[in-house]
Amino acid sequence: MDTANGNIGGTANIAATGSVNFQGPKLDFFSLVANGALTTSANVNGYINNVLQAIQTKGTVAMYQVSPAAPTVLNLAIYPTGAYTAATLLTTANTSATVASGGQNLELTSAAGNAVFTTAASNFAPV
Repeated sequence: MDTANGNIGGTANIAATGSVNFQGPKLDFFSLVANGALTTSANVNGYINNVLQAIQTKGTVAMYQVSPAAPTVLNLAIYPTGAYTAATLLTTANTSATVASGGQNLELTSAAGNAVFTTAASNFAPV
């Protein structure tokens, strides 16, 4: 933690001293749902890459994860905040990313601001 006047004392009022935790930019969290599984290698290297590149025309994907519990769900953390709404994110991702991959013609069918990440290191990919 950092404050304008050095370390926070054990008895300090944190709200009054305005502490800041420097861990990166504030993020918006979204989930996108596809009409097919995103877990095949062709989808990871093709379709998901296209989705991420499309999104990054307006914002930066800080991290993403295909949900281990639901392989049709792509969770995203994006900055700057406010770059996308769920509706504009869905439109942007679908405009540039729709490709046939893994024998499927994938398309994103919905988006919401409710991403949930699994914390196991092998299940998410920082960008």
